[in-house]
Amino acid sequence: MRRLLSLCVLALVVAAATGCSEPNAQTETPGLAPRGTTMTTVQPTRQDLANKVSLSGKVTINPVFGIVAPAAGQVRYLDVRTPRSTPTRPTRVASVWESGKAHRIDVPAGAMFAGRLVDDRSNVTAGMPIVSAKKVGYGLVAEIDGAQAYKISDALATVQAQIKNGPGPFPCKVLGTIAALPAGTIPDPPAAQPSAAPSGQPSAPPVAPAPSVEQDRTEPSEPTGMRLVCTAPASVKLINGASATLEVVTARATKALVLPVEAVAGGQGRGKVDVVKPDGTRETRDVVLGLSDGKAVEIKSGLTGDETVAVPGPNLPPAKPGGEDSPAAPMGEK
Repeated sequence: MRRLLSLCVLALVVAAATGCSEPNAQTETPGLAPRGTTMTTVQPTRQDLANKVSLSGKVTINPVFGIVAPAAGQVRYLDVRTPRSTPTRPTRVASVWESGKAHRIDVPAGAMFAGRLVDDRSNVTAGMPIVSAKKVGYGLVAEIDGAQAYKISDALATVQAQIKNGPGPFPCKVLGTIAALPAGTIPDPPAAQPSAAPSGQPSAPPVAPAPSVEQDRTEPSEPTGMRLVCTAPASVKLINGASATLEVVTARATKALVLPVEAVAGGQGRGKVDVVKPDGTRETRDVVLGLSDGKAVEIKSGLTGDETVAVPGPNLPPAKPGGEDSPAAPMGEK
C-alpha cells in the first residue's frame, strides 16, 4: 500500500513538471515595434552639392545654333560675303543699337553666318535670337523640352558629354542659345550699278553680269526646336550619328548642410523633417530646401546641424475633401 502511494505521488510530480514546462518550450514570436517608433536616424552633414540635368543627344555634322541680342534695341545687319574657307576669326554680321551705342554681333571663329532671324532694323529684346550660324565640322546636339529649358537656360557654363560606347566624359563647349530658331534668311547682295556716261557722250556699253556663284552661297538655315549645341575638344574622335549623353550642371553649393532625401518630405523649396528628441519622441519641423543630386538634399534653413533626424521622414497627410482648410468630418459622418 505504501509503495502504491509513493508511485502515485511520483506520477503527480512528473505530470505537474511536464505541465509547467510545456508553455516555456515554445519560443515567443517577436512583436512588431509600436507604430511611430524611430528605427533609423541620421545627423545633417556638410558637403559640396551639384544639381544636374541629363540630356540625350547625337553627334551631328555642321549643326545650326542661334546668337542672341546682347541688349534691347534696334538690330542693323551687315551684308556678309560667303567665305571661301572656314573662318579662323569672328565674323561681324550685325549690331544692336541702344541709346546711340552699338553692340557688335559676331559669328564665332569656326562657324559661318547662316541667316537673319528677324527683319533688318527691327526692335529686339535682350536674349532674343537674331542670327543663326552653322558650325563647320562636328558638334553634339541634344533636344530639349520646355521643362528642361527653364532649368538650364541660365546654367550652360558647365556641360560634360559622354559618347555611348565611345570617348568621355569630356567638357563640351556650348554654342549660342538653347532657344528655338525660326528659318533664317540671307538676302542677295546688292546689284552693281552701271557707271553714268558724261553728258554729250554715248552711253557706256552695259557691263556683263558676273558669272553665277550660286553654288558657293551659304544656304539659309532651317527652323529648329529648342536644343543645346556644343563642341568637343579637338582630341576627341567623333562619328556622325553616334548617341551621346550631355550632363548640364545647373547649380552648385559649397559645404551645404544636407540630409538624405529619404529623411525629407515635400519639395519645391519647402519640406518637413522629424527631429528625434533625447527621450525618443519626434518633433516635425519645417525646413527650406535647396539643391538636390537625387541622393542628398540641401537644408537651407530650419536646422542647425546638431539635430538627430528620423529616417524615413514624416508622412504628409492626404488632402482633405472639400479643400485644404476644410475640417475633417467626425467618424461615421459623411
